[in-house]
Amino acid sequence: MIVFNNEIEFNLENSDKVSQWISSSITNEGHKEGELNYIFCSDEYLLELNINHLKHNTLTDIISFDYTMEKLISGDIFISIDRVKENAKLFDVSFEDELHRVMIHGVLHYCGFKDKSKDDKIVMRSKEDYYLSKR
Repeated sequence: MIVFNNEIEFNLENSDKVSQWISSSITNEGHKEGELNYIFCSDEYLLELNINHLKHNTLTDIISFDYTMEKLISGDIFISIDRVKENAKLFDVSFEDELHRVMIHGVLHYCGFKDKSKDDKIVMRSKEDYYLSKR
């Protein structure tokens, strides 16, 4: 089950379609959908989480708490709408495209994909692009 929550005033367009897209992406990666909570928030809210839980005093677009057990994908994914808007401008893409990239990025981490090394980043970006094309 995919749940969308807001810590700020924000309305996810086509939430049913987005939910189905995420579900099919999880299935396509050979996993099962558990409970995924997307929490849309501000930079300030996410910065507080970053400081308190990860001891990082930096802005970020996403923080995820992974509760996946074997192939059952579950977790809480916090997304800064402020950061997504800023990054969409920076990368010259639409807000919706950047938001969906961040959303699928979190799920791909839960499916076992990493992005620390150069090679891992290439694979992650390729997977993001693939699933963005499937929306």
